[in-house]
Amino acid sequence: MVIVDTSVWVAVLRSSTAPEAALLAQLIDADAVALPLPVRVELLSGTPARDRKALRTRLSALAVAVPTDETWALVERWAESAADKGHRFGVGDLLIAALAAERTALVWSLDRDFERMETLKLVQLYG
Repeated sequence: MVIVDTSVWVAVLRSSTAPEAALLAQLIDADAVALPLPVRVELLSGTPARDRKALRTRLSALAVAVPTDETWALVERWAESAADKGHRFGVGDLLIAALAAERTALVWSLDRDFERMETLKLVQLYG
């Protein structure tokens, strides 16, 4: 399973010829993509109203990863642990990482913060 971050979705939605587009399509066809709820919210809120219904329909075919109380507890532990090691991460990125960890999923992102998370053994990256 692959948790796909907003950065990848934005690249693909902006250009169907983006390098990530074909691979994302393959993963979706293989039912290997989970959509974190915060990513879904970011995508829908950043999409023009005229295109939102179509995007919502397309995204509805994907499994949605929803945070639980345990997810939030993990985010809090990781935030403190990372800070103790001199790293700071946004809550959204930590939440995406925690949702992936709970599912033993890989994270696919174009955001370098996830590379730092991988060095701390919080996530495993896809690709």
